[in-house]
Amino acid sequence: MSDFLEGIKRGAKAFKSSLGPSRYEAANIKIVCPHCQNDIFEEGSAQLNTAGASFLNLDWLNKSAIILVCTRCGLIQWFGKSIQKID
Repeated sequence: MSDFLEGIKRGAKAFKSSLGPSRYEAANIKIVCPHCQNDIFEEGSAQLNTAGASFLNLDWLNKSAIILVCTRCGLIQWFGKSIQKID
């Protein structure tokens, strides 16, 4: 029973750490803020709107990008392809 509880604790800790700021890489290159050289970011997403889809009220058809916000200076970096968490 204690192994089960220990597994639950480890799983909860891993889940919690996956939600917070982290380090990332793109194309096997570590991502670093070009402004302050920080390497810890908050991840988010942003819609890549086009005029035609917006005019027709079809913004949900547009692609989205991954954004990383520097936890030190707030600079936002945009990525059109996938990135990987390295923590």
